[in-house]
Amino acid sequence: MDKMQPQRFEHKYIIPNGVALQIRDFVSGPLEVDEYGKTLPNFSYPVHSLYLDSPDLKLYQSTINGDKNRYKLRLRFYENRPDAPVYFEIKRRMNNTIAKQRGGVRREAVSVLLGGQLPEPGHMVSRDPRQLLALQRFCEHMNALWAEPVAHVAYLREAWLSPGDNAVRVTMDRQVRIELETTGRLETSMADPVMVFNQETLQGEESVVLELKFTSRYPDWFRDLVSGFGLMQCGAAKYVDGMTRIMERRGVMGMRLRDPLVFERGQRRLSGAAALRE
Repeated sequence: MDKMQPQRFEHKYIIPNGVALQIRDFVSGPLEVDEYGKTLPNFSYPVHSLYLDSPDLKLYQSTINGDKNRYKLRLRFYENRPDAPVYFEIKRRMNNTIAKQRGGVRREAVSVLLGGQLPEPGHMVSRDPRQLLALQRFCEHMNALWAEPVAHVAYLREAWLSPGDNAVRVTMDRQVRIELETTGRLETSMADPVMVFNQETLQGEESVVLELKFTSRYPDWFRDLVSGFGLMQCGAAKYVDGMTRIMERRGVMGMRLRDPLVFERGQRRLSGAAALRE
């Protein structure tokens, strides 16, 4: 069952791991741990996302510029198994609201979709018509932007959710890392990742990205959590903050990252054309 919340509000915080462990105890009363992480260390399962963007990084820039209505395109996957599904997602922010659309396909259909075409019915992992609609919207945005793969983001997610309805979710993400990925490779391994939130907190501990998510009214006990632990809301955009880290590491900023990305893609197209001629 797909437990994704199609529309929600979310508040983000960066906290030390020691506080995250205390919050785990706090939320274990009203919420239950996600079944995917129940038997894993730190109750955490791996999450991988391949982000797409235009040649001039328009989606990255829309967040940097603080556009109130913006979206991101990404492929989400969780493991390397050939039969594991891949989800094509549109994550849209409209003022303070987050809306998601996604459609899951089998791995053999990924190259078809990245080529701008819709999959065959047998490639879908669900018969829900909303998932096919999400794939149509994804292809429309991708084709309009000339968007292609840009970066692979990975992290370990600890998730707690309200029993039955999933109307409330609390997630804690650790070891958030990123690397450039322009080939569409869907592998969980990373060759040369950059830690996105690698700065130590004042307590000298690992930083954890805490997200409080809810679909309707802000829960009263969220207020108790925020005030009780002295949390300060902030931005924590994994793709955007990660790309900025890569730019800093390479000694380039802003649109100057476009040049190596375009060059890399151009080399790949030339190699593909040469192979076809042979």
